[in-house]
Amino acid sequence: MTTETTSSNSTEVPKTKLALEEKYKAEKEEKKTIDETNVESITDELPEPSGYRLLVLPFTPKEKTKGGILIAQESLDKLRIATNCGYVIKLGPLAYADKEKFATGPWCKKGDWVIFARYAGSRLPIEGGEVRILNDDEVLGTIKDPESVLHHI
Repeated sequence: MTTETTSSNSTEVPKTKLALEEKYKAEKEEKKTIDETNVESITDELPEPSGYRLLVLPFTPKEKTKGGILIAQESLDKLRIATNCGYVIKLGPLAYADKEKFATGPWCKKGDWVIFARYAGSRLPIEGGEVRILNDDEVLGTIKDPESVLHHI
């Protein structure tokens, strides 16, 4: 049996195609453009932490595992509530000002990923999730990549 080739101008059709692959790629691209262009306007709408508090955006786990399994919305909601990693958005005016308590200097700064106790701080719901207001001494440490400390389902 011989195989015939079609004209060189035709594109090769993939043998398999994931059912919703195009939809997820489009949503992913849309999220990137929203995140890149609206970050400043979103942070302006968030509450200002008072005193020695920090405003932290908890890490949101991925909706899809490396193996391609979609995680149920209920499971994602539970993971968001129980997360112990977050991104520091704002610092209150007195955060890390106590020289006796923080003799070595601030434990974190704006833009750091931090680890805190699982249910620490006050949770405030916002559109698309929640933010937490933590005391400056509730930060347990800083990390570079929050995915490196997550428990996978």
